[in-house]
Amino acid sequence: MDRKIAVVGLGYVGLPVAVAFGQKEKVIGFDVNEHRIKSLSEGFDYTNEVDTESLLSANIEFTGDSNHLANADFIIVAVPTPINKNKQPNLTPMLKASETIAKNMKKNTIVVYESTVYPGVTEDSCVPVLEAFSGLKCGEDFFVGYSPERINPGDKEHTFTKITKVVAGQNEEITEIIAGVYGSVVDAGIHRASSIKVAEAAKVIENTQRDLNIALMNELAVIFDKLEIDTDEVLKAAGTKWNFLSFSPGLVGGHCIGVDPYYLTHKAEAMGYHPEVILAGRRINDNMGKFIATSLIKQMINKNMLIQGAKVTVLGLTFKENVPDLRNSRVIDVIRELMEFGVEVQVTDVEADTKEAMQEYGIELIPYEKLTPADAVIFAVPHNFYLEKSWEQFSWMLNRGKGIVVDVKSKLIKQNCPEEITLWRL
Repeated sequence: MDRKIAVVGLGYVGLPVAVAFGQKEKVIGFDVNEHRIKSLSEGFDYTNEVDTESLLSANIEFTGDSNHLANADFIIVAVPTPINKNKQPNLTPMLKASETIAKNMKKNTIVVYESTVYPGVTEDSCVPVLEAFSGLKCGEDFFVGYSPERINPGDKEHTFTKITKVVAGQNEEITEIIAGVYGSVVDAGIHRASSIKVAEAAKVIENTQRDLNIALMNELAVIFDKLEIDTDEVLKAAGTKWNFLSFSPGLVGGHCIGVDPYYLTHKAEAMGYHPEVILAGRRINDNMGKFIATSLIKQMINKNMLIQGAKVTVLGLTFKENVPDLRNSRVIDVIRELMEFGVEVQVTDVEADTKEAMQEYGIELIPYEKLTPADAVIFAVPHNFYLEKSWEQFSWMLNRGKGIVVDVKSKLIKQNCPEEITLWRL
């Protein structure tokens, strides 16, 4: 398709999209973050999603000047869709992006949104903004579509070009154009949804389903903890059945799974329906940080350790392993709960940015090599750096090599646990 492409928003989602298209043609990459534009222009992606070689070989014009969007007629929007403190959808980034695009949009442009939303946002919220600030009429002068992002941060196997792309336009002709554009770079194939709302709904339930499955595992972990049964061993046994789904308990954060269900429940409640199962799963997952912290406190009490003034080391602060992304990390729930007990907490993370950790959570990250011995260690985020050091690292992390290790995601080999260490797993 002979379309001039621009990508608005160059984060975890937008950058891989821009690079994929940039390998075949010139692409405009726009972002309001000047620091982001500067680092990308120099060939450095601090999200670690795209390597320097791929970044430099892509024909992308990185810019913070929105006037350059006027040179494109196929604009992909990949901006964040977070929630506010009341866990309500915050569409501000999406609406601001729409306003910026509208002010620089020419006739016959197609605007495709990739950001996760509830059904109706593209047509009911974004289109009015596009029309108001462009003076153009949707469906006549310009067109819209939706193609949900499926980027999995840190996943080098399921990358943009290797994941089936769902597309939908406001009519069949636009759907076919969108399918053709994405089909030029996506090898895994294109699925044409029957409408924009269907495509929006498909995206939001993908992460809702995963959230609920993890919530079930977390609830089972709480039950098995009371029964003094090892959850990981139960799951391995149950997993021998051919149709048992492979999920495991853990802290559910990030900007997708821990956020997207609230978009769906918000829309459901606006339509007069109170979703019970989805919100129950959210409550379970949101409470896991407190459960992990209190479980450690119980272990410490059983060991006759003083709680007030005790020191606990937390390994990892990012929302998942091997990524630097700190957004909506639920490790902070564990840290804050421990602090309420009067515990001194030192936090380290080999992937996270020190300044961002301070800005986001008020947490001072301690360099790994400068950690001081503690009474317990919470292995919260299993970065490869920590996994490679395995049990040996706890000999110097714990006072005299003795204490408690909390392995949140059951990544350490239980059978290799030293006798001096008490292991607790979620």
